[in-house]
Amino acid sequence: METRGQRNEQEDGGGTSAGSQETLKRTRKQRREKDLEEGSSWECLPQEILLQIFQYLPLLDRAYASQVCRGWNQAFHMPELWRCFEFELNQPASSYLKATHPDLIKQIIKRHSNHLQYVSFKVDSSRESAEAACDILSQLVNCSLKTLGLISTARPSFMELPKSHFISALTVVFVNSKSLSSLKIDDTPVDDPSLKVLVANNSDTLKLLKMSSCPHVSPAGILCVADQCHGLRELALNYHLLSDELLIALSSEKHVHLEHLRIDVVSENPGQQFHTIKKSSWDAMVRHSPKFNLVMYFFLYEDEFGPFFRDEIPVTHLYFGRSVSKDVLGRVGLTCPRLVELVVCANGLRPLDEELIRIAQRCTQLSAIGLGECEVSCSAFVEFVKMCGDRLTQLSIMEEVLVPDHRYGLDDIHWEVSKHLGRVWFPDMMPTW
Repeated sequence: METRGQRNEQEDGGGTSAGSQETLKRTRKQRREKDLEEGSSWECLPQEILLQIFQYLPLLDRAYASQVCRGWNQAFHMPELWRCFEFELNQPASSYLKATHPDLIKQIIKRHSNHLQYVSFKVDSSRESAEAACDILSQLVNCSLKTLGLISTARPSFMELPKSHFISALTVVFVNSKSLSSLKIDDTPVDDPSLKVLVANNSDTLKLLKMSSCPHVSPAGILCVADQCHGLRELALNYHLLSDELLIALSSEKHVHLEHLRIDVVSENPGQQFHTIKKSSWDAMVRHSPKFNLVMYFFLYEDEFGPFFRDEIPVTHLYFGRSVSKDVLGRVGLTCPRLVELVVCANGLRPLDEELIRIAQRCTQLSAIGLGECEVSCSAFVEFVKMCGDRLTQLSIMEEVLVPDHRYGLDDIHWEVSKHLGRVWFPDMMPTW
């Protein structure tokens, strides 16, 4: 007769027969399945379900979860969880933001460098953080990155590094990845030779290049990129790199349709001279890519606008970061028929009535406008809105911009504007604190 102890011994694996062990395995499996159905055994979750859960967890919570059991620790290191990573490099003395822990960085380089695909580096204003970013880049010899972004959250700390040190680290990625599609390297000492390395290894895959404020790059360097990276769809650079040759290269039959071109027109010194782009070059660009967005940011002094807005230019989004004259805004209405968005930071104390009306008449695609330190009579503003109608999806006007006249005052202008917009509208108010 079988005793209770004998039965327990068999259930606990004490039996030696193959049949008993097979029965025990089935029993345990059934228990696990029952526990999983009842939600009482998280350690039994399949890896694919754990992966889905871990993908929704912040990194720190994911690290805590990895300490629960061996299965969860294995899930923590699944390659799919390390394809996208943002290194945050901050110095306690110069930033209040938390930084990626050094031990985690070592672990990533040791175990996951070949899994990284979408990577960005956020560095504060310290040179030490920029050096730490370069140190990590130089160790990614087994990487196959698709996107890389170098982001300075304050002043451009990458520019404080020796150029050779930065180029050496960046070249490691350029040479080893061979599949880069997106590269954001604003405010860095990248140069022409390093761009040639980029092109030599990633010409078939590069689609986005953002490199404003890179003083060591010449027009010839960026032209090399446009000539050989025929899949380039988005490009951001400073005006001094823009040339007729570059636009022609982007308009060639071999090149795909450009979708987005951002140009920063920045004055380094008062009275700086700017070159002129031919209308024929812009026309070629529009013929090749009729739907592309041309975004231009102007940070110029008033006497530096001479070369601009003399001939028609296909700009779609136009931002004036400094004071701009009535004359220039008048020329905008005459030369920017594709304009979709206009933002004017400041103008002065001369009303922009005629200029706004002209923009409404000529820029038939305008759907967003913002005015800062400017002046517009209430009557002219109402007429402007009436001409543009409900296509004005964004209308940001400070109350101080509007000057009451014999037809409209500040108390009732919002009713008239709302009627023409087809929605309730009020001017923006200056904060009282």
